[in-house]
Amino acid sequence: MHFLDQAKIYVSSGAGGPGAVAFRREKFVEYGGPDGGNGGKGGDIILRAVHGLNTLIDFRYTQHFRAPRGKGGAGSNMTGAGGNDLIIDVPVGTQVLSEDKEHVLADFTKEGEERVFLRGGDGGRGNASYKTSTNRAPRQHGTGWPGEEKWVWLRLKLLADIGLVGLPNAGKSTFINAVTNAQAKVGAYAFTTTRPQLGVVSHHGQEFVIADIPGLIEGAADGAGIGDRFLGHIERCRVLLHLVDANDEDVGESYRIVRDELEAYGAGLVDKPVVVALNKIDMLDDELIEALSAELAEASGADVVPISGAGGTGIDWVLDRLTAQAGKGAGVPVDDEGEDVVEWSPV
Repeated sequence: MHFLDQAKIYVSSGAGGPGAVAFRREKFVEYGGPDGGNGGKGGDIILRAVHGLNTLIDFRYTQHFRAPRGKGGAGSNMTGAGGNDLIIDVPVGTQVLSEDKEHVLADFTKEGEERVFLRGGDGGRGNASYKTSTNRAPRQHGTGWPGEEKWVWLRLKLLADIGLVGLPNAGKSTFINAVTNAQAKVGAYAFTTTRPQLGVVSHHGQEFVIADIPGLIEGAADGAGIGDRFLGHIERCRVLLHLVDANDEDVGESYRIVRDELEAYGAGLVDKPVVVALNKIDMLDDELIEALSAELAEASGADVVPISGAGGTGIDWVLDRLTAQAGKGAGVPVDDEGEDVVEWSPV
């Protein structure tokens, strides 16, 4: 299935049905007169967040949504049938934006959440409702109120607990494949990942969702590489896992490039808790691992976890840190002074 995280659609609620003009004239009926019923209400446009969708690809092929209008009233004071509501299913995490993308009109963050986005028009009044003591035989009626219509943008922001960030080829896809059942593409070239990937991690009886997005390069905020459009998918993450390739010439600079792009994007990404991991250490000796970890720790100001996504080294340790930061479990044990009880070992 193709991934699509933005779509523009047209939605229109149903117009109300017209009221009826009718009169009751029967022999031996004492009370006759106007008896035209009201028109039915038009159908609403309802948006609903459902489980099992993680793309907006369906809206590429169906872009116009119109709810049916209400039926007209009839004699004998019969009200017309209302138009059926039109329910549009969207993935959890979908935002509805105005046509100019300046305003968020709705935000669906929970499964089963529903919202009447456009209300159908009310039905017109039948002539029976116009009867007065001085107007005993009215012939006017309401034509029904029009529905609402507008063009809107749907923007999907995946819901995940952990967001993976890093330069291209930092090993993000390998990591998510190692800890989840995701089958992200892995290749020895930049931008192997071209769309976000989701995976569910089970760790010490806890489950959390990891989101992998395409790698960032310097100037991504200005459109370099794939750009920063996919950063929206980690805006809702509780914590970020920043992977740095141990084979980079300057691991500190690699870290700063990504952090600068996160800061340029905004949305509070640089303020999120972050776990920094030095990846691809399986081909390095302990002395070099310690030196690179110290260099990366100095650049990031955070404790660095050396790992190997391909070899499985340090995976449990980094997952402990992630569960602790995300509030999903007990996490890393600490002593009375807040220091880690267990130290990392490459074995």
